[in-house]
Amino acid sequence: MAPSSYITNAAGFSTADFLRQVTTIAYRTRELQIARPDSGIGSAERSLWEANPAWQPARKAVEYALASYDWGEAFTALNLVLGPTLDDVLLTSWARWPGSTVTTSPGCSRRSWAADAQRRGRWSHRLAEFAVSQRAGNRDVLGKWVTRWSALADDAAHGLGQFLESLAEQGRSAADVAEHARVVREGFLAALLDPAGAEAGGGAAGTA
Repeated sequence: MAPSSYITNAAGFSTADFLRQVTTIAYRTRELQIARPDSGIGSAERSLWEANPAWQPARKAVEYALASYDWGEAFTALNLVLGPTLDDVLLTSWARWPGSTVTTSPGCSRRSWAADAQRRGRWSHRLAEFAVSQRAGNRDVLGKWVTRWSALADDAAHGLGQFLESLAEQGRSAADVAEHARVVREGFLAALLDPAGAEAGGGAAGTA
């Protein structure tokens, strides 16, 4: 539904990255289900998604984004706000947990998934930059959308951080997880929303 095939082509490659991740997770889920048939793996996930308190802010954010029918706002919500925030929680904070399987499971490489996220971040940032370069007023529009969705993203990060907070060996609070994700997201968006402030702070934005 994007307004140009140049955009849909880039988004198509990102979709392929996500499909590869989903396939890897599906294989890993089945392996764990066979190894631990009484654990609920492969059968209880939907109930956790729908009822576990820690997942509800993320669920709310994602489902609201899916119901955003303005293409520009949906792109901002998913690619510029929720993506960078949740990538930091799931690919950085969770991967630091000593018991994490993100870096050890066959085919489930944090490094390759992080590369996918960085690639998506680069083209998404360039697209937003192009939109602003074509019409300066788009910066204010993007800023309004970013502000609207950042609150949902922060709540989602804090909710997921509760899983880590419950693990004594992790040593990180949910507030710390959410704050780290917020800083990463704001760094990603800094040059786009406030070029003068980004230059004063030492350069261009990073990637998701």
